[in-house]
Amino acid sequence: MRYCTRCVMPDTKPDLFLDEEGVCSACRSYEKRKEVNWELRLEELKKLLDRYKSKDCSRWDCIVPVSGGKDSTTQVIRMIQLGMNPLCVTATTCDLSDIGRKNIQNIKSLGVDYVEFSPNPVIRHKLNRIGLSQVGDISWPEHVGIFTIPVRAAVQYGVPLIIWGENSQNEYGGPAQASENNALDRRWLEEFGGLLGLRVSDLIGMDGIEKKHLIPYSYPEDDELKRVGVTGLFLGYYIPWDGYSNALIAQANGFTTYEKTVEGSVVNYENLDNHQTGIHDYFKYLKFGFGRATDIACLHLRRGRITRKDAIEMVNRHDGKFVWEYLGKSLEKILDPLEITVDEFIRICDRFTNKKIFKTDAKGNLVKDKYQNLIKLVNPE
Repeated sequence: MRYCTRCVMPDTKPDLFLDEEGVCSACRSYEKRKEVNWELRLEELKKLLDRYKSKDCSRWDCIVPVSGGKDSTTQVIRMIQLGMNPLCVTATTCDLSDIGRKNIQNIKSLGVDYVEFSPNPVIRHKLNRIGLSQVGDISWPEHVGIFTIPVRAAVQYGVPLIIWGENSQNEYGGPAQASENNALDRRWLEEFGGLLGLRVSDLIGMDGIEKKHLIPYSYPEDDELKRVGVTGLFLGYYIPWDGYSNALIAQANGFTTYEKTVEGSVVNYENLDNHQTGIHDYFKYLKFGFGRATDIACLHLRRGRITRKDAIEMVNRHDGKFVWEYLGKSLEKILDPLEITVDEFIRICDRFTNKKIFKTDAKGNLVKDKYQNLIKLVNPE
């Protein structure tokens, strides 16, 4: 493993590139933000919003996909500030936490119309289990649904403009063309939307799943999108995007944070809605040798809030701890609805663990401490 010489992101991250100076593409993308005329971008955004406003108030001006998190809360606030009348659409999370429900209620209290779509929970649990066992992502159905359900709502309600938040390829590193994109479309979803090579059509016939069960996870047909003129824009292209600033804005408008640092992270203000998120982030660590603590430390490091030494200490302390609980809910209770035992879960973990990254014994077995934590071979320094 090689680490970026500026931040602490390893080259094992998919779509991340280290240049000849050892600097990662995410740091280079952030570098370019200093060259952006943000006042001009904001004016460009205002003109776009004005074009999509309903002139006769017969429909909503835009759709804002919301989870109840700090970012989507801020997206709603920004749209209200810019004079838009948004319809907020939630694709419900797999295992909603109490704090997640509270923050969804808070978005409603901002003074917006709101729609919540809840996919069939029996099918959802099957998809969680398939995602975990086949591609190592328990959150596969959620990560697909958050991109498909709001688009289906746009078609259903005849609202052409969808306001997304950050372009993850720009914020966390990815191909240059994708990182500079200001729009989210079918191609972006298929390449970066979290499918992990498991297509929705592949699921038909698995565990009794039929095509009719997959409507929420299927992108609308091109002719439907064209009829409505659906366009999805990344707000982060037009307004400087910063998770910490979003958290402050959201908190000032009623957003509730966790009472302690979120397990596997270094902050208390994100990934609060879904008990399964800890498992998703843990599998990222098993596959690529970094977790959510690395993501957050890098974001703060690029913005000059902490030093690289601080980031290294944060990562070594918080990244990759086995997920015995998340947001106060035990691993066993998180897995119960999926009919997976903790022992079965550990076996799945071992199957997806990259043994080139973690310590093994003479027989090739993973070496773990008494808490099931792995030992990484190369740490940032």
